[in-house]
Amino acid sequence: MKFCQMPPCDILFLHQNMPGQFRHLAATFAAAPGFRVSFLTRREGAAMPGIRTIPYPSPDETRETAEPLLAPVEKVLRFGRAVLKAGLALRAEGYHPALIIAHPGWGEALFLREIWPKARIITYGEYYYRAEGGDIDFDPLFPARPEGLARARMMNTHLLLAHEQADRIISPTQWQKDRHPALLHDRIDVIFDGIDTTRVKPDPAARFVLDDGTVLTAQDEVITYVARNLEPHRGIHVLIRALPALLAARPRARVVIVGGEDVSYSPAPPPPHASWKARLLSEVDLGAVQARVHFAGKLPYQTYLALLALSSVHLYLTFPFVLSWSCMEAMATGCLMVASDTGPVREAIAQGENGLLFAFHDHAALVETVCAALDDPARGARLRQAARETVVSRYDLRQCLVDQARLIERVLAG
Repeated sequence: MKFCQMPPCDILFLHQNMPGQFRHLAATFAAAPGFRVSFLTRREGAAMPGIRTIPYPSPDETRETAEPLLAPVEKVLRFGRAVLKAGLALRAEGYHPALIIAHPGWGEALFLREIWPKARIITYGEYYYRAEGGDIDFDPLFPARPEGLARARMMNTHLLLAHEQADRIISPTQWQKDRHPALLHDRIDVIFDGIDTTRVKPDPAARFVLDDGTVLTAQDEVITYVARNLEPHRGIHVLIRALPALLAARPRARVVIVGGEDVSYSPAPPPPHASWKARLLSEVDLGAVQARVHFAGKLPYQTYLALLALSSVHLYLTFPFVLSWSCMEAMATGCLMVASDTGPVREAIAQGENGLLFAFHDHAALVETVCAALDDPARGARLRQAARETVVSRYDLRQCLVDQARLIERVLAG
């Protein structure tokens, strides 16, 4: 990538789970002549070619204040203090980055101005909690209560403090930008992280091997679902409750479900269940169709892409929340998308143009929409092609990197 008139400089990336959303951007700068890239993180053993990794110790997350509403603030303050200590040590060594690109979600970006007052700062605007229009009070599983709404407001304090000190803010989608307060909108640029469509692409020869040795190809009827973790925020409860009717309607289909059993965004399942998967399977009698439901756990990236490439229909469900990379990757692979009709999804998928949408909580509509998609191969082929074209034209990594670099150039130029 050409950086135009951007002079080489020291760039510091900050993310507790290196590299996070900055994988491609950090690697691009590290490969460019003259730029010196460092990454401050708490993730142990993280490494990227050409990048100096600077670890900071994980703070104690077990202690909580006696005031419940201060708990989220105290937790992020510990992260902010850990980065403050690490940053001051770096400054004492003579390290002064010209640019800092930080994810503020865990409090790490709270005190950057106190360490490097002259640095240019870009923060990542992933999400902002509001009482309406987002994930709060969206699902009957998690009814909103005044105490919970107050806690959500407190969960924004560190985000506001971090974004306030930033020169610019990057938000990956317009919907995510719109979640932020209007007072920040003039400072936010909408630029997606980027999908490498030269790597994430259709593959007619793709194969996927199930645990029992069965080999799946594009000739099989395979309904896929992917999430980092199987939790309500990503609609796993809707899918599992729909499975008996779905598999009764599709007697040849197999459902392959990819994801871990922790929680990333949703509250933990109520005891005695250790995971939402266990909780939901205890509620649903799959009976004879259970043999056609395959929980694949977490997969190596290439294996995951192969599964997407042979998918007959890909299900993507989400609360009104952060849009998943997996949605974009499935579209780039040319999947036939059947997705929940929620705000972040509608930004990428238009009903009948590059996918099909259904009401998130409507199990019958999920089944009907999947069947309609599978029963019309000609329309399915058009939707698949349009889904990939959407990602190539709007979310391709090469263009996103150019847009990010241009923004960085403007920030460094003041």
